[in-house]
Amino acid sequence: MAVVTFETKNTDNGFVIGIATLNVEKALNALNLEMIELLYNQLLDWQSDENVSMVLLQGAGDKAFCAGGDVVSLFNAMHTGEPSDYIETFFTKEYRLDYLIHNYAKPLCVWGNGIIMGGGLGLMAGASHRVLTESSRIAMPEITIGLYPDVGGSYFLNKMPTQVGLFLGLTGASINAQDALYIGLGDTVIEHQFKSELIDSLISTKWSTNADENHQALSHLLTMFNAKSDIELPANVESHNAVFAAMAEVEELVDKVDAILSFETNDKWLTRAQKGLSHGSPLSAHLVYQQLKHANGLSLKACFQMELGMSVRCGQLGEFKEGVRALLIDKDNAPKWQFDAISNVDSGVIESFFNVEWPNGHPLTDL
Repeated sequence: MAVVTFETKNTDNGFVIGIATLNVEKALNALNLEMIELLYNQLLDWQSDENVSMVLLQGAGDKAFCAGGDVVSLFNAMHTGEPSDYIETFFTKEYRLDYLIHNYAKPLCVWGNGIIMGGGLGLMAGASHRVLTESSRIAMPEITIGLYPDVGGSYFLNKMPTQVGLFLGLTGASINAQDALYIGLGDTVIEHQFKSELIDSLISTKWSTNADENHQALSHLLTMFNAKSDIELPANVESHNAVFAAMAEVEELVDKVDAILSFETNDKWLTRAQKGLSHGSPLSAHLVYQQLKHANGLSLKACFQMELGMSVRCGQLGEFKEGVRALLIDKDNAPKWQFDAISNVDSGVIESFFNVEWPNGHPLTDL
């Protein structure tokens, strides 16, 4: 079975629409190395094909667009040490794919239905047209596995309203389509039942060889489908501005964490967020805080270069491996983190994530 399927549909006026489908439904379309390589090569081919007017990227099934990266394969490589370069290879190729999507020369529409986490958000964040549905559930829960919000998180978390990006990274909080629109991670919301009808409309749309005109045509069509959709969702993020204001009043990470955890509430969304922070890796909390400080003002390219160093270091240190073991391998949900509290994390260890050396040159120099 192909882990990614590709098809083309001829439009009524002689152009072609490319459709890529993440096709590992049982694994919630988690992104593995083969999928990354297939997607990258096909997107490049479609980008250079003048007959292709736009690309649609979707996930198989109704449960998930993409639930993240294939961290089990990463765990196996960290556990056995084989292949020795797997961690670097995986993240290098994943970030190349994400960067390509951010800079794609044609309209690229992601149908973000269901679960969108980690690596799935990396695919969606840079698309020109990001469609969400009534069941979209977005999160960057890497703190729960001893990682940090990568795949460009250093770039797009910093662009959110004050402290929201840091809050989402520290807590792994899940957000819906309404939240995503508010913080700039989505463009429109359309009921999932309209997807087939939308594809039919894409086929009958008058495309051209002008990318700007095609962008406008797609935007117009999505606006029409948004207007016929009837979706009401709670504004979780926007309704918790008091938490973000409290975070903004203090500078140090420990104080920001205290500002999050000190809120007494019966609100289920905030309670789950607090739990995610309390049970997450103390080292990861520092990484989230420092990555956003280091990345403030950096270009997208520089952010991906920084993240690659951080991710390789995560593979070396053991915290990431322990987090995956506890959550997905042994499933005991009892990770033995290297530090027992955020206030006890060694500053030298944190600094080592931002001082990674590349003897043969940085693998993403040519982005």
